[in-house]
This record gives sequence, structure tokens and C-alpha cells, in this order.
Amino acid sequence: MSDSIQHECGIAIIRLRKPIEYYHKKYGTAFYGIQKMQLLMQKMRNRGQDGAGIATIKLNPQPGTRYISRKRSNAPNYLADLFEMVWSRLNAVTPEQLNDPVWLRANMPYTGEVLMGHLRYGTHGDNSIERVHPFHRQNNWINRNLLLAGNFNMTNVDELFQELVELGQYPKEKSDTVTVLEKIGHFLDDEVQRLHTWFKPEGMTNQAINQLIFENLDVQRLLRRACKKFDGGYVLGGMIGHGDAFLMRDPNGIRPAYWYADDEVIVGASERPAIQSVFNVSYKDVRELKPGHALIIKYNDKYEELPFTEPRELKACSFERIYFSRGNDREIYQERKKLGEQLAHPVLESVNFDFKNSVFSFIPNTAEAAFYGLMEGLDKELDKWKHEQIMGLKGKITPEKVAQILAVHTRNEKLVHKDDKQRTFIADKKVRNNMVNHVYDVTYGICQDDKDTLVLLDDSIVRGTTLRDSIVSITARLRPKRIIILSSAPQIRFPDCYGIDMSKMKDFVAFQALVELLRESGQEKMLQETYERCKRSEMLPVEAVQNEVIQLYDLFEYTQISKKIAEIVKPAGLKPQLDIIFQTLDGLHEACPGNTGDWYFSGRYPTPGGNRVANRAFMNFVENRDERAY
Repeated sequence: MSDSIQHECGIAIIRLRKPIEYYHKKYGTAFYGIQKMQLLMQKMRNRGQDGAGIATIKLNPQPGTRYISRKRSNAPNYLADLFEMVWSRLNAVTPEQLNDPVWLRANMPYTGEVLMGHLRYGTHGDNSIERVHPFHRQNNWINRNLLLAGNFNMTNVDELFQELVELGQYPKEKSDTVTVLEKIGHFLDDEVQRLHTWFKPEGMTNQAINQLIFENLDVQRLLRRACKKFDGGYVLGGMIGHGDAFLMRDPNGIRPAYWYADDEVIVGASERPAIQSVFNVSYKDVRELKPGHALIIKYNDKYEELPFTEPRELKACSFERIYFSRGNDREIYQERKKLGEQLAHPVLESVNFDFKNSVFSFIPNTAEAAFYGLMEGLDKELDKWKHEQIMGLKGKITPEKVAQILAVHTRNEKLVHKDDKQRTFIADKKVRNNMVNHVYDVTYGICQDDKDTLVLLDDSIVRGTTLRDSIVSITARLRPKRIIILSSAPQIRFPDCYGIDMSKMKDFVAFQALVELLRESGQEKMLQETYERCKRSEMLPVEAVQNEVIQLYDLFEYTQISKKIAEIVKPAGLKPQLDIIFQTLDGLHEACPGNTGDWYFSGRYPTPGGNRVANRAFMNFVENRDERAY
């Protein structure tokens, strides 16, 4: 992606199913769990740049001993810093102690059987250490301690916050993480108290009742009650002080989650290939967590995938397939190739099938898989072209003419290179931007001056600023006759409110193109009319709110908006012709049939709160308010 945007967090949970001594004997280390957690987080580092944290719980602790360990980092090298702090605790351990798993578990942190890790991409707020997950809701009762980490955004935080206030709570801040933590924590308290009240008349001691609560706490019921009014995309992981754990996914399956279990471990994570690589298991052994379900792991080692709410229509985030998830997942890799392949015919039509004078490349680094698909699509189209050319010779076929046709090939080159970001302390903004925009460089001597068309594949175009300020300007130095930018994603038209930091409609170059077309066509009044409809919708129940902005896009053809985007991102004074070809919605769904969540492209939000966010984002634009819509 040429435009940098922040996006989903990553989460991982591990439950060790054997005593620590087992892993020490088989794998030579009592730190098997924390080592695997470190590897899982390293494999999912694409999902966080603002911080990382881990927490562990020791099962069956003695009162007065530390059984929860937590460490977080928001350093620039957060993962290295986090685990440096973890492993530094071993510096004073003798070789004899290091080979004594019983001593290590009793005396050292991070030797617990239940582990949770989190990689943070902050969509709003500051980047202080207090924002880094896991969050801890502390309590002196072991079974009321709650640790929570998530990959989520809620569209109705205000409503959830008000419910907490009405329950008599005084939350320390109005953020979705704290609100969700306190919401689940409230019902955890309630469930624990319910069980305590149930068992108390039987004359048992409080210590004995605690053990019964460990065994009988109904985590499924707890989550069903706590999450009843959640509106958003989420995967939430939690650990309860005595050792119960859960990983839950929203009813539309917006955010991704996978899990695996064998006789040694139970593992949950945001990315399937991370589990495959770290635990050396096959694709078929890793299960996708079903929407509206939770993987519930009891402290006694029993586990089950259970529903906590009614599953809705599957609307898994398609941006995961296009860009966010790591491309070493089998399905994602194939889907990205398909996205590229589907652009082959449209771009060849645009260059009039001129293979000789067209050079194909991609914008590094995330568009590479789609580029392989584009090349396969071009080769298929070239085979068809060659067949037509040879058949067209009819009775005039000669070896020379056939050889000439067969010699035509697609020209694919590594034209664009991504260099390290330039760091500069120059105060002048114009000079500083000129330095920073040299993040890309090109391969010289490949292009025929004023003759070739350069075709560059990007995976998506959000704001278009990097295209305008860097990529197009730098590739123009190769002196092509024409530059075509391909986007393997459709036009990004609407804000996201489920975890991706795309909340301001005015930032999208597709929306900027829409506004320009309305003004040029004399329909600017439609902006005010849409604003008034959005304003009126604020008074409606959220279930009745419709996305009022869709109607504006319906006024223009898809290609009209693409053409206007090309005009907007074209640098002043650029000599080559510039065109942009976007993936279509139909093409997206054909390539990614299992991930139909396309609201940022289509405006079709899977939850009622999404429509309200879209309308608010539009109102912020009209009111010139530079703020999030949720």
C-alpha cells in the first residue's frame, strides 16, 4: 500500500496443557510457553506498530504469591524491548535453577500455564503505555481478576459507557477498551457473586466455595450477558485470574481469529499462518473461530467453541485479504493473485494490447502477490492474442511470421524500489516534504523514452498523496509516454469503524473526486441536501439509520470517479498521461468469496452503527470538523 494507514491489532492466547516439567523434559526449557508467545507475536508483527504486551497466569497459586505477570512496551522497537524486559529477569538465575522447572515456576514470572499477547495499532488516542494491552482489572478475589486484550472498535461506545454509569460505576475514561473491560468485568463480578450466593447456604468455607466457582463459572453465560449490545468488529481475548480464558469473535466475523489444539497446547491467534509456523502444524488443523462464538478454555483444561450471541450474515473484512494479513496464508496468497489477474484484461484494453511498448511493475512491497497474479493474467491474454494472430494469417502462414508472433512477450520489470524513510530535522515544510518523499526510487534504463507505457500495480489507494508526491513524480523521470496505476482494491469511499484508521471521509481521494464532480456538474447543492438528511437521521433509532452518502456516488459512473482521481493525484507539470484503473466490487467478491465485508468500498455496513458513522463522517466534512466519526 503506497498510503500508510493504521489498522487492526494482533492477539494471541496460549494454554499449556501439561505441567511445566513436561516441556522442560521434552523441549529442554521451562519457558516453552513464553518462547512460543514471543514467536507468535513476531510472526504477527505486521499487525502492530504502537506497542506490545503480554500477560501470564499461574494455575492453582498459593495465597500470598504472585500468579499474574504482565509487561508492556511502547518503545519504538516494542517487541525487542518487551521481551528484553522479560528475559532480563533470568540474568540472576543460576544454571542449576535454570534446569529446575519446579523452582522456576515457583519463583520466576512468565512461567504460567495461561498466556496472552497483544500487538497494538492505535486508531485514536495517545501512544502512552496506559493504552497498550493487555488491560488488567484488578481484584483481591482471584476469580474477579480480568485481563483483556483485543482487536476491535465499537461504534456505540457512548451507549455502552452510559450503561456502566447507570449500573453505578465511575469508569476512569470513555474509551472502547476501558468500556469493554468494565462491561465484561461487571458481569464477571455478578456471575461470581451469583455462584457464591448459591453455594454459601451449604455451609462451606469461602475457600471451598472458591474452588466450586473455578469449576462452575459459566464463561459462555458471562459473555452472552456482557456482549449483548456490542456494535462493532471485534476479536477479544480474556483471562480470568484463576485460569479460565476465552477468545471471542463478533457475530459478523468482521475481525479474523483462528485456533488450534492438541494434547500439549491450545492456541488462538489473529493469523492462521502464525499458528502453523510456530507450532509446525498443517493448514487443515487450524480452525477459524466461527462468528458469534467464543473459544472457552476452562482452568481444568477443558475447552469448547460455543456461541455467545446469534451469528449474523458473514461480513469478514475484505481488506484483510487485500492488504492487512500476512500473505503467507494459502488462501490469502491465492486471493491476492486473483485480484491481480482480474486486472489483466482491463489494462490490456486500455493500452490496445500493445505488449511491445508496455512495461508492467508493482509498487513495493505489499502488492507483490497481486503482481504475480497480474503476470499470469497477462500471459493468458497474450496466449489468446497469439492464437488470434496466427489464425488470422490463414493461408499466408510462414515460419518467419509465426516466429515473429511467438516472440512477443510481456515486459515485467522491477521498476520501483522502496528505500528507507528519509529522516530530516529541517524546519521548512516544503524542503522537509521533498526529502521525505524520496522513499521510493526507480530502475533507470528500462523504459523507452516517450514511447513506453508504464503500468504500476498498487494494492489500494486511500488518500493518493504518496502517488502524487512521490511515486508518479519519480517514475516520470523514466520519461514514459503514459503511466497507468492499477489498484487491486476498489475505490475506498467510506470510513471504517471496526478497527482500521480510516475514519475521516474528507481524506479519501475517491470522496474528493466525488465532491469535484458534483461541483463541476452543477450538483453541489446535493451536498447540503445530503447533510440535512444525515442530520435528521441523528434523531432516529440506530436500527433505522441508512447510509445517506451512497446516493451521491450513484450519480456518477465508476470510471468517471476513477478519471477524476487520476486528475487529483497528477502532479503539476507532469508530462506523461496518467490513468488509474480500479478493481471492481464484483471482481473483489469473485477473488475473495469468503470475505464479503466491503463497507469502505460499497457503504454497506454490517452493523447499524456503521451507517451512523458514515453519516457523521459526512457531516464532519460539511462542518469542516477534523475529527473521528466515532
